[in-house]
Amino acid sequence: MKAIAPSHLKLMFGSSQPTARSYPCVQNAQRSDSCGTSRSEWQSSCAILTSKAVAQETTLTPLLSAGVNGHNSAARVLGKNQVPYHHQKPLNVSDLSTAPMHGDNLRVAYQGVPGAYSEAAACKAYPNCEAIPCAQFEDAFQAVELWMADRAVLPIENSLGGSIHRNYDLLLRHCLHIVGEVQLPVHHCLLALPGVRKDFLTCVISHPQGLAQCERTLTKLGLNISRKAVDNTAVAAEFIAANNLHDTAAIASARAAEIYGLEILEDGIQDDASNVTRFVMLAREPIVPRTDRPFKTSIVFFAREKGTSVLYKVLSAFAFRDISLTKIESRPNHNSPIRVVDDANVGTAKHFEYMFYIDFEASMAEARAQNALSDIREFTSFLRVLGSYPMDMTPWSPSPSSTSHSTASSKMNYLNGNVSLAKP
Repeated sequence: MKAIAPSHLKLMFGSSQPTARSYPCVQNAQRSDSCGTSRSEWQSSCAILTSKAVAQETTLTPLLSAGVNGHNSAARVLGKNQVPYHHQKPLNVSDLSTAPMHGDNLRVAYQGVPGAYSEAAACKAYPNCEAIPCAQFEDAFQAVELWMADRAVLPIENSLGGSIHRNYDLLLRHCLHIVGEVQLPVHHCLLALPGVRKDFLTCVISHPQGLAQCERTLTKLGLNISRKAVDNTAVAAEFIAANNLHDTAAIASARAAEIYGLEILEDGIQDDASNVTRFVMLAREPIVPRTDRPFKTSIVFFAREKGTSVLYKVLSAFAFRDISLTKIESRPNHNSPIRVVDDANVGTAKHFEYMFYIDFEASMAEARAQNALSDIREFTSFLRVLGSYPMDMTPWSPSPSSTSHSTASSKMNYLNGNVSLAKP
């Protein structure tokens, strides 16, 4: 789909000030992200060259090498130490074509390996998509930017563990747009090789959050054994299966047990049933905001001013217009983390500089949201709209099948209506 026209941007932000590319960066004295014309020109050139090559039916040499250990996998080219994923083909120049039209399968990048909760979130957001596993969060961002994937679905916060700070930093560093969100209930299981009993276990491995979220239940089960952290819950299941470990269990999803041939020793071992992870859906282009359904808008801003008056003014801009905030997060300003103030009367002080991220319940198509950001522009030195997108209104319950593909498929009709705005 096309980016929002300049006339729309003028309407959205209440200003005729030129905007860089199609990205809704409102005010930007010194850009803190990596947006630039060179990347845009490079992507356009790739698309033009690819279309010509396809028209001439020229055989193109693959840009990316085959996977490790004989597996030609997109996961291998996006990161190291990935499980073989034989359903996927190596990415090549032909994959640099334009994104699929509405109704076609999308290539969706996620962090982890098959069986991860991020994969379940990607399939819930985009049913029938081609899920592409990536080793790290940044690999998923780059996969979309370099046209190896059409979308990325990445976790941003958890109801128990809080914010995923790494992804907040990457949202600012990269030029992708939030085009949707999906909330996924997390249902942990204790997995082991077939025939293994809990009495024989000497170690439990999982993601650090997975271990923390099941600590009390493990103690109740009498599993006062060592815990070891790995990069991902599904990686833990894969590791046990690959190394034939009969004294180790993994905390992961039921789908991971199915993929890697493990048995479920205990089902639903999370300490709190209200364990939900919120994921954001990222794309190269923003979607056109609408007012016919609940929308959420995410922004990030920075102001070099003493005291807390700027944050108070920002919050007041929303309060005066009865706009509800759902999230506020502060992250260090990596470009200038410390501001030194030298006052002859009081001495020298060092102040930490922060970027502030805010989510609020309003669409950028609404006048109140446009007016609020117009006010915020006046007292911030940097303001960027990360995305204005439909809220995930899907009902959920902490059931054992909450992360399965069958659940995602049963809600397919609703999700198609909710996510269709994110598709070109």
